[in-house]
Amino acid sequence: MSNNKILIIGLLVTAGVAAFLFWPGNSSSNLLSDKKEVVMYKNQGCQCCTYWGDHMKEGDFTVEEVPVPVLMQVKRDNGISQELASCHTAIVDGYVVEGHVPRQEVERLLSERPEGVIGLAVPGMPIGSPGMETPGRTPDNYDVLLVREDGSTSVYASY
Repeated sequence: MSNNKILIIGLLVTAGVAAFLFWPGNSSSNLLSDKKEVVMYKNQGCQCCTYWGDHMKEGDFTVEEVPVPVLMQVKRDNGISQELASCHTAIVDGYVVEGHVPRQEVERLLSERPEGVIGLAVPGMPIGSPGMETPGRTPDNYDVLLVREDGSTSVYASY
């Protein structure tokens, strides 16, 4: 085979592979992206949830907000008890993220991927947590809890 034919075949194969990988809607294109998807379930009018979503977008996260009529059911379905509840529940790469969890702790969870863990929670709505920044108010101290499959928790980080 001549060098020209080999060159043409090589270019066609390369173009075909590139078209496959980068074609819009092709799930293979997701492999080339560092974006992490957040699906956040919240009450319709909650602004602090939107602010938390903005905090997540400052990193490599995309955020989809899903208003739901019965948020507690979403929490129960994902292993979040009343004691751990906050104003929104997010799913990130299979983990549940309850409340105003700092982005760096979500990134740490995704990096470490501890066994037997369903996610992270910041119960309540602590002033000063991401999305709950309030000018003129002293930030609350709060813990980010690691939530296990059996419902037990431990402190993952303190702020």
